[in-house]
Amino acid sequence: MIGWEDVYKVVVAVTPLYVALILGYGSVKWWKIFTREQCDAINKLVCYFTLPLFSFEFTAHIDPFHMNYMFIAADAISKVVIVVVLVFWAKCSSKGSYCWSITSFSLSTLTNSLVVGVPLIKAMYGQIGVDLVVQSSVVQAIIWLTFLLFVLEFRRSGTDYSTEKTVIGDSRIISVEPEKDMEGNNITSNALVVSSSTRPSFWRLMKIVWLKLAMNPNSYACIVGLIWAFLSNRWHFQMPSIVDGSVLILSRAGTGTAMFSMGLFMASQEKFVACGISLTAFGMVLRFIAGPAAMAIGAIAVGLHGDVLRVAIIQAAVPQSITSFIYAKEYGLHANVISTAVIFGMMVSLPVLIAYYAILEFLH
Repeated sequence: MIGWEDVYKVVVAVTPLYVALILGYGSVKWWKIFTREQCDAINKLVCYFTLPLFSFEFTAHIDPFHMNYMFIAADAISKVVIVVVLVFWAKCSSKGSYCWSITSFSLSTLTNSLVVGVPLIKAMYGQIGVDLVVQSSVVQAIIWLTFLLFVLEFRRSGTDYSTEKTVIGDSRIISVEPEKDMEGNNITSNALVVSSSTRPSFWRLMKIVWLKLAMNPNSYACIVGLIWAFLSNRWHFQMPSIVDGSVLILSRAGTGTAMFSMGLFMASQEKFVACGISLTAFGMVLRFIAGPAAMAIGAIAVGLHGDVLRVAIIQAAVPQSITSFIYAKEYGLHANVISTAVIFGMMVSLPVLIAYYAILEFLH
């Protein structure tokens, strides 16, 4: 049974995140240290350096030969259920959209298990719960965050490609009259100009997306880490200390710099609750109700039971992934909604998760 000491451990784990958040917020809102361009640069540092190294570091130290594959299958089924529902909503509802489907997927499936989930699940279910949470985090980093990156790149590449203006020599060319000054002299030259816009073919767009993903370290950091985990556990050797130290020097800053970047983003918004009350409530419903409900479907489908079933449902209600905010900010898609979900999610997660624990124990 979870006690006050266990609650204190969770508070100890979460508080440093808010310290980083407040420092980022204050450096723009109160102390005027960073400009908007510098804030964007910091977000790129997090997106392309600290988070990939953080993901590689914790992935490289798992044992892939002792993972609970039924638990992973349940997690996969739950996310497929969410994807199917969102696709149906985007196609069949007048309020549905591709962009909001991406954000809704993040809100309902991507969790911050390592920071909040590990200490709380350990207090509830011991080491077996911790092992399952770490496994779900690794799979999330390798598969689902890569999937999120893919759809974000697909969206941005399709938009960028289809809105390009091209100068070509055919009947669609129109002549633009030169602008004149007060005396009638030309001050601009004649110009010939034409998701007229063209929509790229599917395979052309796929090629663009995969090339961009190949240049994004987030898309393969966990894959490289998993390969190392297989090799090191198969032949029982350690990572060279020089490599380990080089990774750790930035990976240890991954979560902290991500929260700092979120503070910078919050300070640039007009309101503290950047997305408004209704969207905040929408995000909380997806995070704490839709996600666990989908996980319950997946867990029952594969036949999970006992503590493994309960851990699966509770870890699905862990607060929003910080990495999902970094991606939302980098790709310019509803970063205000994701940031609010991260902040409020961590504020309300403790009573919510304890309530889930009590309900599941009562049903047991």
